[in-house]
Formats: sequence, structure tokens, C-alpha cells
Amino acid sequence: MEQKNALNTSPRPTTPAAPKAAAAEKSSGGASLFSVIVIILAFVVAYVIFKFVLGNGSHFQGGVNTNAPLPGDLLGTVYSGGNIVPILITMFLCVITFSIERLLTISKAKGSQSIEGFVRTVRQKLNANDINGALTACDQQKGSVANVVKAGLLKYKEMVTERGMNNDQKVLAIQKEIEETTALELPMLEKNLVIISTIASVATLTGLLGTVFGMISAFSALAQAGSPDAVKLAAGISEALINTAFGIGTSALAIIAYNYFTSKIDELTYSIDEAGFSIVQTFGQHTTTQTANV
Repeated sequence: MEQKNALNTSPRPTTPAAPKAAAAEKSSGGASLFSVIVIILAFVVAYVIFKFVLGNGSHFQGGVNTNAPLPGDLLGTVYSGGNIVPILITMFLCVITFSIERLLTISKAKGSQSIEGFVRTVRQKLNANDINGALTACDQQKGSVANVVKAGLLKYKEMVTERGMNNDQKVLAIQKEIEETTALELPMLEKNLVIISTIASVATLTGLLGTVFGMISAFSALAQAGSPDAVKLAAGISEALINTAFGIGTSALAIIAYNYFTSKIDELTYSIDEAGFSIVQTFGQHTTTQTANV
């Protein structure tokens, strides 16, 4: 009989996992669609900027964008970078767009108040054995951290009245609930960061590719019989330098954004771990005290 009960007292039922998995899959699909739409729109905007803003005849000698840009005209100079420029502009716009989106998402995940103050409030409520007060604090805080803490607190209340499990199984059930909720919340914080990290590498390579094309044009001008075409030589060198500068600048911006958001996510993860440890520790102390009193 005892062996049968041990087999049936699983810390986590298997049936509720399906709705969570479905919600995570739906969220992932929505994120992928958003990313595709942003990239396509960024390319369209980049091409329009390249063709009609940078390539406007007013930036070039004779009013034609096939001529050399006017002296000191930055827009015309960038246009002379060639067909690689729209791709680099697309990457730049993607970094800006996804950085703003991540900034808003992470700010929302923090909740209405500071994370440190929220975790401190939860620990105070737990030390006073005020679980309902801690749940109220979660409802007021909102955000990803509060969602994870609230899930752990709800499981805490459930385990207090659970009679078919021993203390170790109850603690394991609380830990597993916190881990599963964290596993659902963290992807929401990290999505689209892979695009930013990819651009950080690809932008430099794309800029170097434009540099190669520019140098090819420059050496083609030098290879002509007779006197070299000075205009074509200057245009080739300009194309190479513009693409290099644009690619390195976009890559640097992507690296800064990626490292910034990664550090913010690490702070949220640490806060979740700290609050989860407090929940498990308080439950262990509570059950130990009850056992001693009995």
C-alpha cells in the first residue's frame, strides 16, 4: 500500500503542461511573424531612403546621381557606396527597431516598481507568513518576475493543504512550478536578441563585402590603358570606405544593444532566483516548525 502511494504522489501532474506548451508555441509563432514583418518593412524603407533620399539629384553634380556627389554633401557621399548601402541601412533599422521593442518588453517585465523593492517586499511578507500579502504585492507589481513569484506562491498555498505528499515532494513541487513558469517567461525576454546578435556579426562582413566591391572598381580604374580614370578611382575608394564605416558602425551599435539587454535579463533572472529561493526556504521552515510542534 505504501509503495502504491509513493508511485501516485507525483510532485507535478502531467495534464496542465499542455496548455502551457500551447501558449509558448503560440507566442513563439507570433514573435517569428513580427520579426519577419519588421525585416521586410525595414528593407522597403531602406530602399526608399537609398533611392529617393540619398539618390536625389540635388546631392550630385549636374543634378544626376550617376555623377560625383557635391563637395561636402554627406547624403550623396553615402549613396555612392553602391548597392550594399540599402542592405546596411536595413540592418541598421532592424537594430533600432528590435532594440526599442526589447526595451519596452523588458521594462514591462520589470513591473510597476523596482525589482529590488518588490523582492524585498515579498521576502518580508514570507517572513511574516503573510502569503496573501505576497500575492497582493505580485498583483500590484505585474510583469514577468511577479508572474513567476505568484506561480510559486500559489503552489505554496496548495502544498500547505496537501496531505498526500511528504515535505520533500512538496518542496520539489514548488521548485518545479517556479522553474516551469520561468522557462515560459524567459523566452519572452530573450526573443529577437538572436537577430541583434546576428546583425552584430553580419553587418561587419557585409561592410567588408562592400569594401571589396569598391576596391574592385578602384583597381579597374587603375587598370585602364593610358591615364587612370581619376573620377572612377575616387568613386571606388569612396564606395569601399563608406561601406566599411557603415558596416562597423551598425555592428558596434548591435553589440552594445545585445550586451545591454543581456545584462538586464540577467538581473531579472537573478531576482527570480532570489524570490524563488525565499519561497522554498520559507516553506521548508514552515513545515519543519509544524512537524516539531506535532
